[in-house]
Amino acid sequence: MTVRIYHNPRCSKSRQTLALLQERGIEPEVVEYLKTPPGAAELDRLLTAMGLEPRAAMRRKEAAYKELGLDDPSLGRAALIKAMVDNPILIERPIVAKDGKAAMGRPPEAVLGIL
Repeated sequence: MTVRIYHNPRCSKSRQTLALLQERGIEPEVVEYLKTPPGAAELDRLLTAMGLEPRAAMRRKEAAYKELGLDDPSLGRAALIKAMVDNPILIERPIVAKDGKAAMGRPPEAVLGIL
């Protein structure tokens, strides 16, 4: 019953989501995904658990999104996931996972549904 948060301490939504968990007595496993990005299989599982396609979990305003041409509609799921793994700054945050379920903490309260 481990709760894991894919966290960026510089992001206010990520900090708010972590605080929300801690206020409820949950001490999640904190993964600073910029330092330790998820692998392709793990990211694919997270996306599936959230019911999202890769672009819906990408930070499309990041320079890397445009520089890598990720707005190309011909790019498939695997190519987009690879781009996120190779450039973790593209991963929208935070993501909270528990028991095969996952949610994006935007807004932070959105993660409460999986707890």
